[in-house]
Amino acid sequence: MSTTTVTRQIVRIDEELCNGCGVCVSPCAEGAIVIVDGKARVVKEELCDGAGFCLGVCPTGALTLETREAVPFDHDAVEAHVAEQPKTYIAQNCFNCGRSEDDGPLLPVRTKGTSTWVCTRCLPALIHG
Repeated sequence: MSTTTVTRQIVRIDEELCNGCGVCVSPCAEGAIVIVDGKARVVKEELCDGAGFCLGVCPTGALTLETREAVPFDHDAVEAHVAEQPKTYIAQNCFNCGRSEDDGPLLPVRTKGTSTWVCTRCLPALIHG
């Protein structure tokens, strides 16, 4: 891990707002977010790429992106971390058609006040009505 810091975007988790549901864990492809003592946590800053795919699915709005000093994102550390993790996950489904992420890409979305997932087939209708 680097001890040098850079100014970059990184996920911030508001512990007061986090209800520990774990919905944010799955969209984090880098494995940077885990549930510890009933709350979501960024386990290591170098694992968080700041892409923010986790933000759209949080039902309480506990996750935000902040620009601050942090260690640089480390792709090699991500690969090592992901390789150590169990290969199990809970597949998400499109809220509209039920298509699984095993069948195609899903994107996080907020609709009607709810954080959920939408497949790329249903997304255009959601956007354009």
